[in-house]
Amino acid sequence: MGLYTVHLPQWKLDEISEIKRLASEFKLVGLVDMYGIPARQVQDIRRNLRGKAELKMTRNTLIEHAFGDLSGEIQELTSHLSGHSALIFTNENPFKLFSILEKNKTKMAARPGETAPDDIVISKGPTSFRPGPIVGELQQAGIPAAIEAGKVTIRETKTVVKAGEEINKKLADALVKLDIKPMDVGLAIQAAYYEGSIYEADVLAIDETAFYNSIISAATHAFNLSVNACYPTKDTASAIMTKAVREARGVAIEAAVASSDVIDAVLGKAQAQAMALQNVTG
Repeated sequence: MGLYTVHLPQWKLDEISEIKRLASEFKLVGLVDMYGIPARQVQDIRRNLRGKAELKMTRNTLIEHAFGDLSGEIQELTSHLSGHSALIFTNENPFKLFSILEKNKTKMAARPGETAPDDIVISKGPTSFRPGPIVGELQQAGIPAAIEAGKVTIRETKTVVKAGEEINKKLADALVKLDIKPMDVGLAIQAAYYEGSIYEADVLAIDETAFYNSIISAATHAFNLSVNACYPTKDTASAIMTKAVREARGVAIEAAVASSDVIDAVLGKAQAQAMALQNVTG
């Protein structure tokens, strides 16, 4: 333990030791952003992560002390600390952890001043509200509401706020009343240390389906290139031989080469040509 920690209270020393113990026991040490996550959701997240990862909330200064006592690139994690950081430990690789955390996110109502993660679209159709002040409240929020057949109805489908734009108070209140929850709530990876390297969130945020399709497409192109260039590999040798045999057979038939492999096709072609000539000449 570093000299700068010896004067800390015992509970802080114990906390630092616990962080270092967990860092030594797990392959991955990460920082996650806890901002805006209610206590109930935190408990749900802990339960969903059980057996996959361990979440630890502690003071940033203690994280800095613990990492300062460790060697290697893990010390760089401290540069990603924010006021709402927590530690996460797992034996999964960082891409798998990112995927797990994304799948464990839940939806919450938007609060005034928050940024829309995606376009927020209000669909056309009737609501459960009876005529009343709600009509004016929706209209003030930019939602085209009217009264039809004794119920409040959204007259047309409308994007009330685009991704990246701020959600104002009137709209936030209207979305709550419409039971629309546009905000993703869950742990967001800030950075992860794994096998000697630091992985930041933008590196981990990949579209797995698109990535898989890209690999399949690249493999298909490589296979076709190998076959067309007659460059044999263990995967393409059979296809190259099949293509060569097919092309050789085609040449033999066109040249009327009387070999045992193509004589039937040569005679069949000759007969077809004779019949065609007979039809022309009558």
